[in-house]
Amino acid sequence: MLRRGLIGLVLAGGLVFSAAADVVIRIGPPHVRIERRTPPPSRDHVWISGYHRWDGNAYVWEPGRWERRPRPHARWVAHRYVRRDGGWVFVEGHWR
Repeated sequence: MLRRGLIGLVLAGGLVFSAAADVVIRIGPPHVRIERRTPPPSRDHVWISGYHRWDGNAYVWEPGRWERRPRPHARWVAHRYVRRDGGWVFVEGHWR
């Protein structure tokens, strides 16, 4: 009984990971917009540039923002689109 439950749990976990497949967009993203930054709220804040988000039908601009570093010396790696499978795939920005 325990073994069946464990196998079911592993299979369910596999379904979650397979559902997170990349979305390939056949239309290339527009050029990035130039944004006017406000002064940073503190020395611990980093500018996160805006980007075009695909909403399933079209690209929608997500404006940039100031965000506090999660830890000292953390560096932001920007959102970006990469060519893959005959289209474009969005890669989330993240802290490094």
